[in-house]
Parts: sequence; structure tokens; C-alpha cells
Amino acid sequence: MDHDELLALLDARMRRGAGPETPAARVEHVSGVVRQSGPESVWNGVLWSDLDAGTADDVIAEQVRHYTALGQDFEWTLYTHDRPADLAARLVAAGFTPEEPETLMVAEPAGVVRRAEGAGAPGIELREVTDEAGVAQVVAVHEQAFGTDGTRLGRRILAQLAERPDTFKVHLAVAHEDGREIPVSAARMELHPGTGFAGLWGGGTLAGWRGRGIYRALVAHRARIAVELGYEYLRVDASDQSRPILERLGFAVLATMTPFQYDPARAQR
Repeated sequence: MDHDELLALLDARMRRGAGPETPAARVEHVSGVVRQSGPESVWNGVLWSDLDAGTADDVIAEQVRHYTALGQDFEWTLYTHDRPADLAARLVAAGFTPEEPETLMVAEPAGVVRRAEGAGAPGIELREVTDEAGVAQVVAVHEQAFGTDGTRLGRRILAQLAERPDTFKVHLAVAHEDGREIPVSAARMELHPGTGFAGLWGGGTLAGWRGRGIYRALVAHRARIAVELGYEYLRVDASDQSRPILERLGFAVLATMTPFQYDPARAQR
């Protein structure tokens, strides 16, 4: 499958055809967008849009009203091939704040496993997280690795583990050093039955433990699970730091995506 076909497949199955994250969320197809809404324990935002210069501003305003009425901040995830071409500028004009762009990358999991064969992270144990104590460790790693508050992430992980235990996996990388166990990295995988896609998220590693193959080991571990479960593709929204590692594992670039955040409280100031 070539680049354009694969991008169209991902758009159709993972964006336009997205299902709700948990039973507490709802996915709606309204006014040229696909959006997910729900309590703070789920991701709120616009997954896909099909707009033109004549409709974009009204549709943007409608989403702002919708999420503001719910009392939720939300994200509009903009991909390079989304239209109209000036949609980014329109979002900024409407009060959205862009975050750092990420690279949408896709690979076949079996190929990732082959490329990662023989590679490892000595002294590192990979554990599946299933309980509240483990989630607390994941949040602590996230906060140290990314320098951001992980409170909301923790609530989302707990909700997904409780409501989607068969399709949501969380893994913690633990170092054994001087008789101590040190959580040093964490990553998640969302399985989307019927789509062929599994999404890889997280992978933040503590600064002092980078460059030791831990992120690569977490990617390979999740790829093996995807192969065992019959998934065709892995999808990652890669940072500049993870992109070179993923390219060496066989991931191909499909697009660039930029999260645009809307905070009603900030917009009203």
C-alpha cells in the first residue's frame, strides 16, 4: 500500500470512523467534523474535519460553543492535508493555542519486530500496569520525563484500564540498580478492533536513562503484542526525539499533525 492509500485508510478508520475511547465518551458526526466528548476522564476534541473556506469559521465557532457548554477544554488535531489550507490560522484567530507539531508515522508490527531482533535494554524489566499503584508510577515518570502535570493523564489511564482492559495496555520500564527498582519509562498501546490499527502513545524516558535502548524496547514489546493479536499497522504521533528511532525500526512518515488547544477560561480572559 502506497503513502496516499495508507493515509486515506488511516483517515477513514481512525479519524472519520473513530469509535468512543470508553463507554463514558461519545463520538458525534456533526457539521463536517467528527468529535469526541465526555467527562474529564476522556480526551475531548475534534478528530477529523472536512471543511472549506465558506464553512470553516462557523464550524469552529460551533465546536467552541459545544465544549464550552460542557465545561471542557478540548483539542483540535490538525493534519497537514486537512482543509481549508488556512485552517491553522483560523483556529488561532478563534482562540486556539498550537502545540509542538508531531509526525504521524505508521509501520507493520511484524517488520518492527524483525528490525528490533537482538536489541534490548540491559538491566531493564518491562511490566504491564494493571492497578492504581502502577498508574501512579506511570504518572510520576510522565511528569519527570515531559515536565508536565500528569493528573488528567492518570485519570484517563485508570478509566481506560477499568473500561477497556482487553484493548488498552500500559507498560512500565523498571531499572534494577543497587538493589533498587526505579521506574524509568512508561508507554501505552490502544488497540482498535476492526480497524487493523494499534496506536502507540507515551514512551517518555527519564533524562538520565535516555540513550540506553529503553524506548526502542518498549516499541518492540508492543509490536510483538500487536502481531500476536493480528493487527496490521502501528500508528505513532512522534516527537522529534523519537522519530529517528522509529525510522530505524521501519516506521514511515505519513503527515505532520499539530494539536490546537482551546481553554474556555483562558479564551475569555
